[in-house]
Amino acid sequence: MRSRKSLFITFEGIEGSGKSYQTKKLFNYIKKKKIPVILTREPGGTPSAEKIRNLILKDYFHKDFKEKFNKYTDTLLYLAARNEHVQNKIKPALSTNKIVLCDRFIDSTMAYQVYGKGINKNFIDFVHGFILHGIKPDFTFLLKVKIPKLLKRLKKRKKMNRYDKFSNNFYIAAQKAFVKIANKDKSKYLVLDNSSDSNHVQNVISNKFEELL
Repeated sequence: MRSRKSLFITFEGIEGSGKSYQTKKLFNYIKKKKIPVILTREPGGTPSAEKIRNLILKDYFHKDFKEKFNKYTDTLLYLAARNEHVQNKIKPALSTNKIVLCDRFIDSTMAYQVYGKGINKNFIDFVHGFILHGIKPDFTFLLKVKIPKLLKRLKKRKKMNRYDKFSNNFYIAAQKAFVKIANKDKSKYLVLDNSSDSNHVQNVISNKFEELL
């Protein structure tokens, strides 16, 4: 059973929203306070899950490959990576009272696979019933971004995966899906516009973290 002293915080948002950057900023903020914390991500987070990440984000979608995964195959690979991640990293960390910061989690699956690709939500809920063991985020920061800013940030990236190359309409629809998910339980989400490059969002996040503690 999880200790109440542990805290599972996730960061969600579309590509270019700055969620990875803000996750690292909060991680460094917590480390300075000498609080036990780990920083992780999805898909990935463990050696085995990172192998699956490379497959679904880069290797299989090489420009020379004509065959593409069926959308359910794609989703199952994401869920397989999550199972490895939860079993080998998230669950052990929470059981030892650590704070876990995760760059993406189940909301990304809902936004991209359910809302975006039309995967049956009951299917994902069924698999989650076996692999999550009741583990769910205590709080989620959802970062929004204006599309022009998103495009500028993506152009600066040295390494890109297939999710960095989608259409503007895809990003707009995905962001709307994230907001829809957040609006279902506003007590567990904080939606922030992270389009500017100021320290404002970082300060809001660190202040909210103090409240959560």
